[in-house]
Amino acid sequence: MLPEEDKNMNENILEIKDPVLTLEGLSVAYDTNVAVKNVSVGFKKNSVTAIMGPSGCGKSTLLRAINRMHELYENIETTGKIILNGQDIMDMSTIKVRRRMGMVFQRPNPFPTMSIYDNVIAGYKLNGIKLKKGQKDDIVERSLQDVTLWDEVKDSLFKKGTFLSGGQQQRLCIARALAFSPEIILLDEPTSALDPIATAKIEDLLVKLKESYTIILVTHNMAQAARISDYSLFMYLGELVEYDKTKKMFTNPKDIRTEEYLTGKFG
Repeated sequence: MLPEEDKNMNENILEIKDPVLTLEGLSVAYDTNVAVKNVSVGFKKNSVTAIMGPSGCGKSTLLRAINRMHELYENIETTGKIILNGQDIMDMSTIKVRRRMGMVFQRPNPFPTMSIYDNVIAGYKLNGIKLKKGQKDDIVERSLQDVTLWDEVKDSLFKKGTFLSGGQQQRLCIARALAFSPEIILLDEPTSALDPIATAKIEDLLVKLKESYTIILVTHNMAQAARISDYSLFMYLGELVEYDKTKKMFTNPKDIRTEEYLTGKFG
């Protein structure tokens, strides 16, 4: 059971006790367009938090800001604080940030020229971290076991990752994110390109993974958020409108915009 939390000064925003990750006044601007506006929120350790909202509301922008991906682009400015276990990640190297917070994207994107084995440990190679063969073997097996893919691919580890089905490729991408043993897993609509069976496997996997990781999931699928998330965050026009336990938000939303979104009046 998740412990009870108190409300902060904004009664629509749940205050999380001892959050593993905290955003303080986080804003993201593309040139003069402010895509995320002054978001302050905490995320509970070992939970799944769904970020919901209509297209263009800033949910994917927020997720990528947490991983400092926007620094790849000169015209994007990120302001505010992102505190991970008491440390402001704005003061860390991006390499260190991305080791501590793994990212999984909308479409499965295994490196096409790499084997399944090399895909899992790609982050180590890209960062110039040398490992002994036994270390590599352990990381590959552990990561693939974590995503329930090991038994399916253990006899095909040196085939290309693109040999796998779409759902298997996405689990491989999650294994790649887990290889560094991150504290946070960030997922941007990870099942939107998958069929219902593959989607169900990913959802079951995320529920299992929260025992060891904190998961933040952008989803346009409200049924998915209801099924697997402990907390839900609703964004609209770049603003954080409401944040609460998922069951509470879905049954008794506090903001009329949340209610209208959840009942299909817009989105």
